[in-house]
Amino acid sequence: MQLALKVDIDTLRGTREGIPALLRLLDEQRAQATFLFSLGPDHTGRAIRRIFRPGFFGKVQRTSVLQHYGLTTLLYGTLLPGPDIGRRAADVMRGVRAAGHEIGVHCFDHVLWQDFVTRRDAAWARSQLRAAIERFVEVFGEPPRVHGAAGWQVTEAALVAEEEMGFVYASDTRGTGPFVPSLGGRRSRCPQLPTTLPTLDELIGTDGLHAANVYERLLALTDPAPGAGVAHVARGAGRRGSPVDHVFTLHAELEGMRLAAVLERLLAGWRAQGYDLVPLRSLFESLDPAGLPTARVESGTVPGRSGTLAVQGAA
Repeated sequence: MQLALKVDIDTLRGTREGIPALLRLLDEQRAQATFLFSLGPDHTGRAIRRIFRPGFFGKVQRTSVLQHYGLTTLLYGTLLPGPDIGRRAADVMRGVRAAGHEIGVHCFDHVLWQDFVTRRDAAWARSQLRAAIERFVEVFGEPPRVHGAAGWQVTEAALVAEEEMGFVYASDTRGTGPFVPSLGGRRSRCPQLPTTLPTLDELIGTDGLHAANVYERLLALTDPAPGAGVAHVARGAGRRGSPVDHVFTLHAELEGMRLAAVLERLLAGWRAQGYDLVPLRSLFESLDPAGLPTARVESGTVPGRSGTLAVQGAA
């Protein structure tokens, strides 16, 4: 069994402080991951525009946003200018590749993509992806192979742009297992490896869960024993090897900082359950893309997360 770890990095602080801590922890736990970088300006403070979204205040209160992100980060793009992450932390980013982990694109401007991609046209999506790719090449000297959309926000136009710009696979969605997006009645050339598990910030503060016990809920969801947690689904379609059970998304600003102890318990628990902790690349390489199911990418909701996001829909 494989459990793929996807690390979203949203901010300059998460890049500079969260990534080094994650690298140490992953090395100790003999785990590999895919790190997806925000490569342009850190405009985290502009996320205040989401104030009227359903559930926004509840999530802010539950997840202690100020403690996790810090006051300075929460002022970037408003009272403070947004620092350029790709230019100020390129050495940290290159250190991820040097440590043997997979690297890819999260976005150019995280807040801009998350708040506007569903309201803009195809040319806008292409321009944002192009800016991220150009900066990625500037940092790493090679093009990216994997994209994971900021905030799980993606449109059909953005999915088409991923194909056009050479991404081999992506993790833009929430869902139950690998699939190929349906784009205007045809199969995309860029398969989706959706996040299958809830994130820590979606769980903490709900149903009696907190930082000291939330890992138990996630381990119950991944327990391969018959009848444990939720029903175990062997998603074998398109598989060359053993079924790949899950993709877990973590954030450098959370699990790389104040929630590091939770992640340590999770990684040890998953290894005890028999999972290999791998990057998205390993998951993708275990698949036969021609055998993957086709599904629409739809707008939906996820418990514990405000607003709507891209989810794996029907065929």
